[in-house]
Amino acid sequence: MDDQHVEGGGRCVRYGVVGCGMMGEEHIRNLAAMAGRTPLTGGVHVELVALADPHPPSLAKGLAAAATAGWSNVQVFPDVNSLLASSTCECDVLVVAAPNMTHAALLAAILRHPRRHHVLVEKPLATTVRGCDMVIALAAAREPPSAGVVQVGLEYRFMPPVAALLHEVRGGAVGRVHMVAIREHRFPFLVKVGDWNRFSANSGGTLVEKCCHFFDLMNLILHDTPTRVMASGAQSVNHLDEEYGGKASDILDNAYVIVEYSGGGRACLDLCMFAEGSRNEQEICVVGDKGKVEALVPEGIVRVGSREGGRVGVVTRTCTDDRIQYEGLHHGASFIEHLQFLRAIAGPAAAAHHLAGLEAGRVAVAMGIAAHVSIDTGRPVVLADVLSQAAVWLPGEAGEEEALAKGALG
Repeated sequence: MDDQHVEGGGRCVRYGVVGCGMMGEEHIRNLAAMAGRTPLTGGVHVELVALADPHPPSLAKGLAAAATAGWSNVQVFPDVNSLLASSTCECDVLVVAAPNMTHAALLAAILRHPRRHHVLVEKPLATTVRGCDMVIALAAAREPPSAGVVQVGLEYRFMPPVAALLHEVRGGAVGRVHMVAIREHRFPFLVKVGDWNRFSANSGGTLVEKCCHFFDLMNLILHDTPTRVMASGAQSVNHLDEEYGGKASDILDNAYVIVEYSGGGRACLDLCMFAEGSRNEQEICVVGDKGKVEALVPEGIVRVGSREGGRVGVVTRTCTDDRIQYEGLHHGASFIEHLQFLRAIAGPAAAAHHLAGLEAGRVAVAMGIAAHVSIDTGRPVVLADVLSQAAVWLPGEAGEEEALAKGALG
């Protein structure tokens, strides 16, 4: 990390945000909440110095969010190439929060640039395995490889009740894990700039765009290799009467997904995006040979029980994290993610194991693709076939191909 010093002492890490839509603004507000809180940031000062987006209204919102931290000299650019080529703007970190289908092209431009930026890219890493593989190869080719941290924004692992569940599992509360069940019952997809998220070609499909979070959690909990995926899903309720440019929306709004693991464990996802009448949006249940642990979001509750203690022995507790200064869209998870990312920049060994690396992002994308292929074919899908690109999901390929052909987009 460059030693940029600020008045009063300490180092300064300079951020640029690429993509200032809903998630870009979320990242800016998290950075603003970190500003001036050096006890939380390990003495490091955080500064936003650049925004890049081709959509002027999004840039205006990004600047407004930056102003909450007193950042009034933020430079703006129409795309990432302009930002990278600027002789007056130097960023240590680039946060990529643009539409999914542009991730591979944007990361290619950033990782090929002579300056070794640290990078935090929003999930999914890319919308295809091919895109993920390209990004991983470019990151590995940087000289020296240790010059920059590259991580994927799979922040659900940092929600306080989820983090507590992971702690219980790793501490042996359930014994050997055999079953993981994740339920997300929520509202429909939100409106995004240009309605890009209404099409699988842009998002990678619902089970990539939305559910890579849950596949990542399954892999973390089971600490094993996923091998086979079976799924059933449909677009049953949402966006059925919506057309954009003469094209009908094609994104799924409900699915069941079963994942098998090499060690014999299993995981199941129950997704419904027309279930606004739910007390909790996410419910995670882990069962092993000794006990069971559950996490409920947004109630912020964890329940831990053992086979020996039975129903009366179940302990329920509320989970919070005093470090969180901004709740945002994900119950403070993005704030903790940024703190961990900053720690990883300062010393990768200190925090890298908490973050989602490129391979974790790649596997989560592949699991979502496998689920879509299973739905379309009515058959189980071997994950190795997806990872080797022997099996691809064509509806999720087109948008990324177009973005790569155009080069780095804003």
